[in-house]
Amino acid sequence: MEFYWESTVIAIVAFILLYMLLSKYAFGPLFAVMEQRRQLVKDEIASAETSRKQAEQQLNEQKQALQEARKEAFEIIEQAKRSSAKQADDILDAAKQESVRLKEEAVKDIENEKNKAISALRSQVSGMSVMIASKIIEKQIDEKSQEQLVDQYLKQVGNKS
Repeated sequence: MEFYWESTVIAIVAFILLYMLLSKYAFGPLFAVMEQRRQLVKDEIASAETSRKQAEQQLNEQKQALQEARKEAFEIIEQAKRSSAKQADDILDAAKQESVRLKEEAVKDIENEKNKAISALRSQVSGMSVMIASKIIEKQIDEKSQEQLVDQYLKQVGNKS
């Protein structure tokens, strides 16, 4: 195998020429495309970072909104409890007032019936007193018989009431 220096020089010159042509027409556009790709990747990373930050912010906002909703729900429940307790107290107060009113009416009714009974008893006693007096006058009995007669009528009055 022989070494031909002319072919080596021609090969080197051809390589340099090819390199110059490639760098002018191929490497420039290729590097430009690679630079665009690098910039695109860089922009996508920046966009992803921005999206991630926005997602975190939205997540925090949603958590805060959820906490506020829970707080509002708790307040609504507490208000409903207070309202139901107040209604229960109002109902109990109304029931107590109604029971007092019914009791007072019952006491008045009892008092009226008692007064009627006393009036009826007085009228019966007065009627019996008149009867006793008339019988005493009719019989003209002695004092001992009169006491027995009065006791007898009082027993009758006691049995009727």
